[in-house]
Amino acid sequence: MATTVSMPQLGETVTEGTILSWPKKVGETIAVDEALVEISTDKVDTEIPSPVGGVILEILVPEGETVVVGTDLVVIGESGEQPAASAPEAPAAEVPVVESAPTAPEPVPVAAPQPAPQPVATVTVEAAPAVDPTEGLFLSPVVRKLAREHNLDLSSVAGTGRDGRITRKDVEALIEKGVAPAPVAQVEVAPVPTAPAPAAAPAPAAAAAPMAPAEIPLLEGDEVRDLDRLRSRIGENMIQAKQTAAHVWTSVEVDYTRVERVRQAHKDAFKEAEGFSLTYLPFIARATIDALKAFPVVNSSFYLEQKKAVFHRTINLGIAVDMDQKGLLVASIRDSDGLRMVGLARRIRDIAMRGRAGELGLDDVSGSTFTITNPGPFGSFMSAPIINVPNTGILSTDTVVKRPVVVTTPDGADVIAIRHIGYLGLTWDHRAFDGSTAVLFLRRIKENLEMWDWEQELA
Repeated sequence: MATTVSMPQLGETVTEGTILSWPKKVGETIAVDEALVEISTDKVDTEIPSPVGGVILEILVPEGETVVVGTDLVVIGESGEQPAASAPEAPAAEVPVVESAPTAPEPVPVAAPQPAPQPVATVTVEAAPAVDPTEGLFLSPVVRKLAREHNLDLSSVAGTGRDGRITRKDVEALIEKGVAPAPVAQVEVAPVPTAPAPAAAPAPAAAAAPMAPAEIPLLEGDEVRDLDRLRSRIGENMIQAKQTAAHVWTSVEVDYTRVERVRQAHKDAFKEAEGFSLTYLPFIARATIDALKAFPVVNSSFYLEQKKAVFHRTINLGIAVDMDQKGLLVASIRDSDGLRMVGLARRIRDIAMRGRAGELGLDDVSGSTFTITNPGPFGSFMSAPIINVPNTGILSTDTVVKRPVVVTTPDGADVIAIRHIGYLGLTWDHRAFDGSTAVLFLRRIKENLEMWDWEQELA
């Protein structure tokens, strides 16, 4: 019995994927858990294992096509089963020609003699078969539809897809270049003698032509580049997130002097033991996890359409990873509430290195319950990031610098001192909770960073 495999749900916010490659061809045998198809999403490129063993009977979606979750991708039959031969297309049904019955002429009233009628222009139509620009070519339904809509002759086009196959991108490139359409039937009008004619009735207004896509305004010296898949998906997700969550931003000032003293005291020993530097981010992550336990609504996911809020039992801390300025991915540290600060530092370092090397798997980039983004090392002052929905909040950690501030001594005197000052910005979803919760949550992180005994965290 044949099994149809559909596009799986690759993460809670993933709605579609692009088929990158089919390792197996139609007619080849595949085993259970053997790589069936490679799919690219806005999160990661991943191989999908085959849920069953057997023979590939039919590939329903070609390489390069983007489909939504649940779309049928491939049909797998039992071992020994042969793919069905392509059935020839049925000939078009003939339409019977019905001749009109002659009708009796209507009586004409007697009138004064009229001038001889002028000769009428005769139209000669040269019969030409309708041109199908896609006939005889192996194309996906989307490519075939585009070619027909723009009347493009693809017979001489060299495809860039696998085995020279013409992809949607190839056709769109032809359309942008303004390639001449395929030939159509010619109509020849025979010339006739010129004769005065009565004034014709005004012709009805022509139907408005469809609007062409707006052209990109360019200045002299501009360079136009195609967006890669990751950049396009990030753009789509950011717009969707802004249109979904009710974004509000709140910030607090933090005195990192206590953290800085411990960091300076342990940085050499830490780097020698771990092989990387001790930054502010593990301290902030540890303080944030404690605050998420105290305010579980900030560690929830919000679903307005279902009128549901999901309060997560564990904390899967998402860390935004910069892909060498080519994009941003949120990698998840699962069960991060069970880690001490050194463990968090190791996991943050690990996902950052694997992310830049393109080695993150599907489990690494899904399931986060709250996110931290860290633009501080690049010199940011205050940042208001976009929420990684369905999370209800995202924390931004900005640059820590020395500043003169007023501090109160133990005996109550106010003095000016040089302190390490930075800002934390929280973008939160006002649908899920209110401003009082957001401020209290930030204040908990601030107090943790300023007051905790960080020495024992590194012990």
